[in-house]
Amino acid sequence: MPSLVNGANRSLGQFDVGPISYGLWRFTNDDLGAAQALIEAALDNGMNLIDTSDVYGFDWGGTGFGTVEALLGRVLAAAPELRDRMVLATKGGIIPPTPYDSGAEYLRAACEASLERLHTDVIDLYQVHRPDMFTHPAEVAATLSALRDEGKIREVGVSNYTPDQYDALAAHLPFPIASTQPEYSVLHLDPLRDGTFDRAMRDGVIPLAWSPLSGGRLFASAADGGPSDELGGLLDGLAERENVDRAAIAVAFVLAHPSKAIAIVGTQNLDRIAATSDALSVQLDRADVYAIVQASEGVPLP
Repeated sequence: MPSLVNGANRSLGQFDVGPISYGLWRFTNDDLGAAQALIEAALDNGMNLIDTSDVYGFDWGGTGFGTVEALLGRVLAAAPELRDRMVLATKGGIIPPTPYDSGAEYLRAACEASLERLHTDVIDLYQVHRPDMFTHPAEVAATLSALRDEGKIREVGVSNYTPDQYDALAAHLPFPIASTQPEYSVLHLDPLRDGTFDRAMRDGVIPLAWSPLSGGRLFASAADGGPSDELGGLLDGLAERENVDRAAIAVAFVLAHPSKAIAIVGTQNLDRIAATSDALSVQLDRADVYAIVQASEGVPLP
């Protein structure tokens, strides 16, 4: 059977992006040289979609809200040529401890603050980080449309939206949503079942899968929240067959979905950034991916 793994570039709105994105949730080291080296390594390995958020740095060892964007901004100020090599994505709409605000005043202020921290004139992909259930989607759409018309953002996406929340926003936008960003991995299959991927395929929207390695749980024991013995054994067997590690199999599984999902990886290790491309050589067929689904869910398919 032919491999389902799709290592081709994706069309994200007006942009051509690699199948693996570099995410900056853990990008909290204040060493400018080390930070620049990570960004350069990601770009050199085809990860031209750089995904961050204004709230990154608030946790995971960071020093506060906005610090990851600020660090990336320092990198771009020191090496402005890197900006032309990347599709820059960031997110807004979380304001601890409220926690969510997508009202017109706040979302505009959040976007403009991100532009300043990132030392850029335009954000290529601006995503609402989490849905604000107390702002009407028409108001969110109006704000995003205005920011786009003003040239401050180029494409719009959503993150952690349910399919119905996605539909509600899309109904009020005069242009297509470019991306949807759900959690998706061999340990978290919800987008397969809840309509997220179905909506994406219906509308030609690219899913950006966050935590494709399950936040490190992929390598933990079943007792510590990692894969079951059945799933772990299956992943290791596939890794041995393909002469890669378990992480490459997990990323390849994300890339196998016909929605042309992108896997967002966030390693802070230069060697691991380079090794991530091993996933592109993995050959997973239909029997393999359905075996992973059944082992993950712990029940046979009907």
